[in-house]
Amino acid sequence: MKSMQSIVTKCLETTTSKMYGQPNIAVIGGGVVGITVAKLFQDQLKNAKVTVLAEQFTEDTTSHIAAGIFKPGTSFKGPTKEITKKWVNDSWHYWQDMLKTPDAEQIGIMPLGTYIFSKENYHVTRNYLIEDLMPIYRPVTDEELKLAPVGTKFGSYFLTLKAECGRYLPWMEKIIVQRGGELVKRKVENFASLSNYDLVFNCAGLGAKYLCDDHDLVPIRGQVIKVKAPWVKSSFYGDTDTYIIPGLNGVVTLGGCRGYASYNLNNCKYDAASIMERCSEFIPSLKDAEVIAHKVGLRPHRSPVRVEAELIDGVKVVHCYGHGGDGVATAPGTAIDAVEKGLNFLRSNTRNKL
Repeated sequence: MKSMQSIVTKCLETTTSKMYGQPNIAVIGGGVVGITVAKLFQDQLKNAKVTVLAEQFTEDTTSHIAAGIFKPGTSFKGPTKEITKKWVNDSWHYWQDMLKTPDAEQIGIMPLGTYIFSKENYHVTRNYLIEDLMPIYRPVTDEELKLAPVGTKFGSYFLTLKAECGRYLPWMEKIIVQRGGELVKRKVENFASLSNYDLVFNCAGLGAKYLCDDHDLVPIRGQVIKVKAPWVKSSFYGDTDTYIIPGLNGVVTLGGCRGYASYNLNNCKYDAASIMERCSEFIPSLKDAEVIAHKVGLRPHRSPVRVEAELIDGVKVVHCYGHGGDGVATAPGTAIDAVEKGLNFLRSNTRNKL
């Protein structure tokens, strides 16, 4: 017997095919949000022609710099508490489903035990958005507390996962192209220039600030150090935005910093020194680790994250941007929502914002 989801999807495909033949879809943005939206739209409407338009792809994206751990910040926010939680829950299940496949490592998905410590604040070691999702989320033991720097009073341990965009993005891009989609390097100056598309997804990240004249979207500067440290098996979070996140092939991401409204993409030696000092308090051997690279990225922060449909210059647009430092973690949930809005918009004759 066919599942209800497959029946609904088939009905959507049939209805849209009659209206448009082969719908012509554009996705602006080649980061984790845009690529996930493009692939999920193809899942739902297999006859659509999907083109991803972006100035940068794969290793040139901010997504590629991110460690990709599933740990949405407690300040991550959608338009309502219910929608925020749904985005987080849907994202978790999306990544979990990938983790259970034989291709998980090739896709860049791995399980990851995580400690979060604080010297002063118990509440920062808890996360109401994910506590009910994690298979394990508990206070640390007295023995585990010794893993943290001297003076640490509070801590939690949870079992989560991480998605490395260095593998995830190429994997998804390959699927998109195999299905007849295209990846095109192009800067989109305005929506009117995309009038030949039946539907446009705006996943431009920080670029949406200029594309939409959105003053609520601001960059949050981040800097990390990538080191070779295969002996690090768990991730650690501490005060002052300190984190140590191991990945595949023994590469560990050390961070970090948060420069509000900073557009500085240059590596700062003072930030780098501070990051190494703070991370070495947790694991002294990191001082001797081989440094692979210093990376800087600008997180596109908006509160709330924008996922909504709008008619602009006669073009049907679905926005999906403003994820800040939670882009990799929450891309799937917001993408699922955006694709659903896009399908409804594509089939409608509306002239107003949805």
